This record gives sequence, structure tokens and C-alpha cells, in this order.
Amino acid sequence: MSAKKILIVDDDINICELLRLYLTKEGFDTVVCNDGETALKIALENTPDLILLDIMLPKLDGWQVCRAIRKESNVPIIMTTAKGETFDKILGLELGADDYVTKPFDAKEVVARVKAVLRRSSPDTENNIKEVKFDKLVINLTNYELIVNGVSVDTPPKELELVYHLASNPNRVYTRDQLLDEVWGFDYYGDSRTVDVHVKRLREKLEGVSNEWSLKTVWGVGYKFEVK
Repeated sequence: MSAKKILIVDDDINICELLRLYLTKEGFDTVVCNDGETALKIALENTPDLILLDIMLPKLDGWQVCRAIRKESNVPIIMTTAKGETFDKILGLELGADDYVTKPFDAKEVVARVKAVLRRSSPDTENNIKEVKFDKLVINLTNYELIVNGVSVDTPPKELELVYHLASNPNRVYTRDQLLDEVWGFDYYGDSRTVDVHVKRLREKLEGVSNEWSLKTVWGVGYKFEVK
């Protein structure tokens, strides 16, 4: 199996070199660039397996790059930012990022995040197909495909894993913390609002599709995939 290719985007050359060294040591191929314009070109032409994307970049900032990539590709994106505000994190997730890391960070933690996101976004290689079906809805976790009304809908890996998890356990209520633990995994350091962002994006794709099921908020508790 060929090595996974990681695109590292940061205008700090020292950070790029540090991440490159750690990722190379773990067996990844790396490509480094220092501005948003070049990052976007590489991302769309060379299809990396994952992008580590800084927010504060020359030419195009990380928000612009993430938004442009998401119009063309579902490649996993981990945003890196020196800002710690929740607003930045939520905005990144709204734009389609899969995860975020706040600077200053430990390079080993970043490598762990990269492995976790790649693990979650890689199709299952076992023979058994992971798929659930409902009226006008197919959620296939083997090839990471969401089919709504017979049409394949572009869905980032984390959104698809979340709705698959909920739909695989219909009418069961999950708290946000349970979903963070069971869908994002122990190696995720986010907060519960991350779940809200992903549910909001899923609702935009699924609202009103069928009267037989729905993605429900259980106020004061969490969420469930309700089947009537």
C-alpha cells in the first residue's frame, strides 16, 4: 500500500519543518507550502489524502482555501490556528473542516489527529458492507456514500459517520458527549458544540426528505434518529 500524502500548509517555515519531520517518521509522504493560493492549487491538482491547513496565510487565508476545496473535494482537512476562540473552531467546521488543532500544539498530538481522521475517512476493507437503509435514504459506510432520494450527496466523512451511527441505532437518544466519544473517538479533544455543527449540516441535506424518519433534537439531552 502506498504511503498517504499529507499537504502541510503554514506560513511558519519552522512549524512546517517540524510537522514534516514527525509525519515522515510515521511513514507519510509530505508536501509543504506556505501560502493559500499555492495550497489550493496543490490540493485540487495533486489530491492529497489529508490537508493540515493554517488559517492565517498570505494570498488566501485558510477559510477561503477550505471553502474552495469543499466545492470540489471531500479530502479530510484539519485546521490549525493560533486563535483559541470557539468562533474560529465552529466557523472551520461550518466550512467543512474535519478537525482543528490550536497552537501551540504538540507535534505528536497532530500526528495522532492525522491518523485518527484518516482512519475514520478510509473505506472499510472488510467484506461485510456497512450500510443502513430507510425510506429515500441509504447510508453506506463502506464506500462513504450518502444517497438521498436516489442521488449521491457529497458528505464529509465525519458527517457521514455521525448519521450512520445514529441511524444504526434508531430511536436511541445520544448525548453530545456520547457522540463525541463514540463517533469522534477518545483521541478527539473538541467540545460538544462540534456535534451541533455537524447535525446542522446534516439537517440541511436530510430535512423534509421523508415522513418516516427524521434527525431529532431531544432538548436538554442530545440527538436521535427517529423512525416512525
